Amino acid sequence: MPRPIVATIHIESIQHNLARARACAPASKVWGVLKANGYGHGLERAMRGLAGADGLALIEPDNAVRLRELGWTKPVLLLEGWFDPADLDMMALHDVNGALHCAAQLEMLEAAKLSRPVNVHLKMNTGMNRLGFKPEEFAAVHARLRALPHVGEITLMTHFANADEAAHPRVSIREQIRRFQAGSQGLPGPRSLSNSAGIFQMPELGGELVSDWIRPGIMLYGGTPGGKSAAELGLRPAMTLESELISVQRIDAGDCVGYGSRFQADGPMTIGVVACGYADGYPRHAPQDTPVLVDGVRTRIVGRVSMDMLTVDLTPVPDARVGGRVVLWGEGMPIDEVAEASGTIGYELMCALAPRVRVRES
Repeated sequence: MPRPIVATIHIESIQHNLARARACAPASKVWGVLKANGYGHGLERAMRGLAGADGLALIEPDNAVRLRELGWTKPVLLLEGWFDPADLDMMALHDVNGALHCAAQLEMLEAAKLSRPVNVHLKMNTGMNRLGFKPEEFAAVHARLRALPHVGEITLMTHFANADEAAHPRVSIREQIRRFQAGSQGLPGPRSLSNSAGIFQMPELGGELVSDWIRPGIMLYGGTPGGKSAAELGLRPAMTLESELISVQRIDAGDCVGYGSRFQADGPMTIGVVACGYADGYPRHAPQDTPVLVDGVRTRIVGRVSMDMLTVDLTPVPDARVGGRVVLWGEGMPIDEVAEASGTIGYELMCALAPRVRVRES
């Protein structure tokens, strides 16, 4: 028998979340983002869940080729573009779009001898200060691209730093839009602006945020990009991580649980041992009181998460027995609650799912 921990991927939930993105931006085409192995859900599973997207976007050039091998015929976009000249050859061969965000990439593109033109997404740095050309540089770079015979369509894009907080006091989404509009004024080509957080701002900001393409990521997998909970945003979890109780211990007042004896019982209580630990991708730093479901009842972690096990308080579940179902996150237990308790975000938990965890689909 295999170890009882398993991650269930809900393909229909990915499809539902894609529909939510379209509902927020009905005039836009959708890049379904499946970088980092489909946010931990699996590249092929994510591709099938996003079959209704207009294109797929990711980071890894080898996985762009893999999408083509899996039969994806619609557009593919490399969000960080090319890393060396060989990537440009691959892009031309497999009809893959790439983001252009720095002078080194531009020089590679200008020196390239490609079998056919590639489509380029020219990125503007409007305040994130990671990738992209400054607004005052943008038009000159665009002109250099238009002069190249092996460059096809040029899409103008940016990335929002704080779209989950529209009026952020340092860099607001409106300020980033203003910078983008100033830097791209008069330039032809489709626009690509909004990530998941920006997409949920579109109904409020209206025409300010309308663009030709949107780029939903975390929302497709049922995580919140910030501001509201996933449920409040109408999203469904795409991954449920569950396991079972493998032991039930009854302890007395003063007894301690786990490495470091961090938890000490105030009185007699029952502890459940769950087959899940940090080697499965559960956060080792999850503190006491991190929520968990046992037999459908909400309870809490007690003691330190170890490599293969964690311990839970069975006081609210007095009838729990070995073999009882434990939901670590997913259906009934929002991943963002677990992440917030652990001082991180749902993205990290999804992406950290370990290879040893069995995966199934529903």
